[in-house]
Amino acid sequence: MQIASEDLPRQFASGLKPLYVVYGDALLLAVEAADSIRAAARAAGYSERETFIAEQHFKWGELRNSAQSLSLFAERKIIDLRIPSGKPGTEGGQALQDYVADLNPDVLTLISLPRLDWSAQKSQWFTALQRHGVMISADDIPRNALPRWIAARLKRQEQSADEATLEFLADRCEGNLLAAFQEIQKLALLFPAGALSFEQVRDAVMDVARYDIFKLSEAMLNGDAARFARILDGLRAEGTATVLVLWAVSEDIRTLGKVLQAVQRGANPGNALRDLRVRKDRQGLIESAARRLKLPYIERAIQQAARLDKTIKGLRQGDVWDEFLQLGSRFAK
Repeated sequence: MQIASEDLPRQFASGLKPLYVVYGDALLLAVEAADSIRAAARAAGYSERETFIAEQHFKWGELRNSAQSLSLFAERKIIDLRIPSGKPGTEGGQALQDYVADLNPDVLTLISLPRLDWSAQKSQWFTALQRHGVMISADDIPRNALPRWIAARLKRQEQSADEATLEFLADRCEGNLLAAFQEIQKLALLFPAGALSFEQVRDAVMDVARYDIFKLSEAMLNGDAARFARILDGLRAEGTATVLVLWAVSEDIRTLGKVLQAVQRGANPGNALRDLRVRKDRQGLIESAARRLKLPYIERAIQQAARLDKTIKGLRQGDVWDEFLQLGSRFAK
């Protein structure tokens, strides 16, 4: 069973399951999900808890032994297994498969994992977890879903904001969910329940956004010039190496060009993306850009990226960051 972290209360209402797996790179959501599972288990009478951290040289036999032995004072038990690397190895993978195939009904097992790549999610041990447990995805909130997430968090503290204010908050907190959570809590301390004005939020919330080169490329492909400029300014302020910025945007520009060439030859964009082995989480983004843009635009963008490369290497004069801005503007809707 696959659910999002916010769906846990509804799942608890139908009865606790013996196995929960929390995985993803959003620390706030992962911690909240794990805390809520432990709290629900304690309320249901799971009074004992044992924690294991599966790092190098971890003895996997301890997991099975713990599940088979309850203390004299506890009828039910929580086993909290954390795999920080997300790679249990050959021995650990087999141990996990054996463990979940024979779950103790008096033991609730909570397994915490980081974000897993495609190959890990196709592994036999992860497939076994999916077959026997409740899988809770704790991935970071994408920018287009962030205003809705903020609105839901405000609602929990009986506050609300209009769409423009939610967008402003999302811009200030993008890429830093934990800081966003703290800023939202601050609004509850500063202002009473009810609707928040834009001025109240603007004056209270700090700019805690964190930017990365892949979000810059995402904004470019979406044709969102304002977001592209904002992220570019953030990367510049953080001292991000220009060669890394160019690499990120150039990779997507070249991929987009290859997709458009394939479309010209009569191929389907989706099939072209799969043939190019583009990551699944970026396929929709590039396909959308391919439907919006024409090949001549991309060819000129590739030429501009080549000139930018020379500017970075000192082979021609120019303002590198200004040229990045011009390059991103080519994709504006």
